[in-house]
Amino acid sequence: MSRFSFLEWPVVRQFRSGDPLGRGEAVTSAKTRETTPRTTTADRVVQSVCPYCAVGCGQRVFVKDEKVVQIEGDPDSPISRGRLCPKGAASEQLVNAAGRQTKMLYRAPHATDWQPLELDTAIDMLADRFLEARRNHWEQNDAEGRPLRRTMGIAGLGGATLDNEENYLIKKLFTAAGAIQLENQARI
Repeated sequence: MSRFSFLEWPVVRQFRSGDPLGRGEAVTSAKTRETTPRTTTADRVVQSVCPYCAVGCGQRVFVKDEKVVQIEGDPDSPISRGRLCPKGAASEQLVNAAGRQTKMLYRAPHATDWQPLELDTAIDMLADRFLEARRNHWEQNDAEGRPLRRTMGIAGLGGATLDNEENYLIKKLFTAAGAIQLENQARI
């Protein structure tokens, strides 16, 4: 352990170094001077878009050894100009969370445990259920014979994490399938 010196007090250091306001070198610790940012050691930088809302803020994703080490705002983005909200700034925690699911899981009716499922199998199951619900709840005409051409067995809720184009295409798909119960989180 080093011997204590009054000359190393922050206030004394401020005046000794010519930094009377204490905003520069006088208040920087040795540990801070030795620290290097994670962004300087990254192998590559990938441009991305924040996943949280429909604004579409630009992000720079810093990758080292095929692992995301930092995510920052992209100053070249005309939308966010390098700024991120608190959720967007915490995107790295979302990517590297220990509890993040990376496999498709399925729990059969009345089962107590989840089991892994292949993506192709899950998509086929989803498509089969979608078509079955449409077929079983299709309403061609109302009681007076007026055309309805709709299904009440399918509803859609779009998320604000999708951009306008994705929500537009989802709306078109559900409308073409006859669903009329459509909403979007960005509009609610």
